[in-house]
Amino acid sequence: MSETDVIAAPRPLLLADGRPADRAWTLDPAMRHLNHGSFGAVPLVAQERQKQLRVEMECSPVVWFPALPQRIADTRVEIADFLAVAADDLALVPNASAGISTVYAALDRRRSGEIVVTDHGYGAVTMGAERLARDRWDGGVRTARVPLDADEEQACEAVFAELSEATDLIVVDQITSATARRLPVERIGAEARRRGIPLLVDGAHAPGLLPAPLSRLTCDFWVGNLHKWGCAPRGTAALVARGPLRERLYPPIDSWGAEDPYPDRFDQQGTVDATCYLAAPTALGFIEHTWGWRRARRYMDHLAGYAAQVIGAAFTELTGADSSVDVGMPVPGMRLVRLPEGLGATRVEADALRDRVARELGVEAAFTSFGGIGYLRVSAHVYNTAADYEYFAETCVPVLAEWARAARGRHGAP
Repeated sequence: MSETDVIAAPRPLLLADGRPADRAWTLDPAMRHLNHGSFGAVPLVAQERQKQLRVEMECSPVVWFPALPQRIADTRVEIADFLAVAADDLALVPNASAGISTVYAALDRRRSGEIVVTDHGYGAVTMGAERLARDRWDGGVRTARVPLDADEEQACEAVFAELSEATDLIVVDQITSATARRLPVERIGAEARRRGIPLLVDGAHAPGLLPAPLSRLTCDFWVGNLHKWGCAPRGTAALVARGPLRERLYPPIDSWGAEDPYPDRFDQQGTVDATCYLAAPTALGFIEHTWGWRRARRYMDHLAGYAAQVIGAAFTELTGADSSVDVGMPVPGMRLVRLPEGLGATRVEADALRDRVARELGVEAAFTSFGGIGYLRVSAHVYNTAADYEYFAETCVPVLAEWARAARGRHGAP
C-alpha cells in the first residue's frame, strides 16, 4: 500500500449537543458493536416512539385496530418518499425474506420453470427459489457464478449466460450479504425486460446505504429492509412492485382488506403489532435531522475503508498473508477483510466464529464465507468510531490468528 492509499481515521460524528453518537442508542457498553449490517440498531427516539404507540394500542384496541390501515397507508407515503418511489407501489412487510416469499407465492410457471440466481445470493432466498422451482414449477435453479472481483460487464455476462427460453424468474441481489458487493441490477433489469422475464431484486441492505436505490432500476419486484441501515425497529421492510404482476401479490394473512387492490390489501393484517412500521419514519428522520443522510453515508463509507485498512494490516503483519480483498463493485459502508486460513471457510464455520467472538471477545462482528474462503465483513454506522476498529485490530486479530493456527493444526496444515 502506498502512502497515497492510506485512509486517515475519520473524526467521530457527534449529536447536536456534542455527545458521542452512540448515546442515541441503547447499545450494551460491554460489547463492541461492529455488525450493523445484520440486524441494525434502533435509536432511542424510535424505540420511545414505538413504546408510545404500543401504549396507545393497548389502552384502546377497539379504536386502534380499525384505524390502523389508514395509519399504515400514511406511513407508506413517508417511507416511499425516503426511497423515492410512488406510495402506490410500496407495501410494508416484516422483512426482506417475507417480501420475497410473498413474491414466490404469487408467481406461476409460464415457461419451463427455471429460476436464475447467483452464487452471491442470500441462502434463505436461494432455498426459497429452489423450493418454488422444485415443488410448484417442476423445474430447477440455474446459478450464475460471479467472481468476487468481477466488474459490471463480467457480472452481467455471468448472469446473461444462464438465461434462456426456459427462464421464468431472475432473482438477484442489489447488495450481496456475504460478499459486500453490488451487482449490476440496472443492466440485468433492462435485459430481463427485453426478454420478458420477471425480475426480483433483493435489496435487503439498500435502504439508507444507497440513495434512491430504485431510481435507475427496472424490475417487477424489489424488497429492502428498513431495520438495517435505516435503523427502523426490527420487523420493518418495504416491498415495491411495478407492472401487472403486482396484482397477484397478497399478504400472508387474508384479512378484511383482501379484496382491496395492491398495496392497500397489505395495510390490514388482523391483530398484528404494526408499531414497528409506524415508528420507522422516526428512525429515518432522526438520521436526516441529526446529520443528514448524505453526510452519514460519507462517514460510514470512510470509516469502513479505514477499518478494512487497519484490520487487514494487523492480520497481514501477524500471518504474512495479504488480507486485502478485491471486490469488483464495492459498496459504500461495507468492506471485506480476508481471514487467515482455517477460519470461516463455510457458512456454518463463519456463523460459529461470529458466536465465539461475541461470547469470548465481547465483539459483535460479521463473518462470512465465499468460495471456501472466510471473511470479516465490516459494516459501519454513525455510532461507530475509528477506535472500535483499532480495538479489534489490536485485541481481537491476535486471538483470531491464534485460533486459525490451532484450526490448521487440527487438520494437519502448517
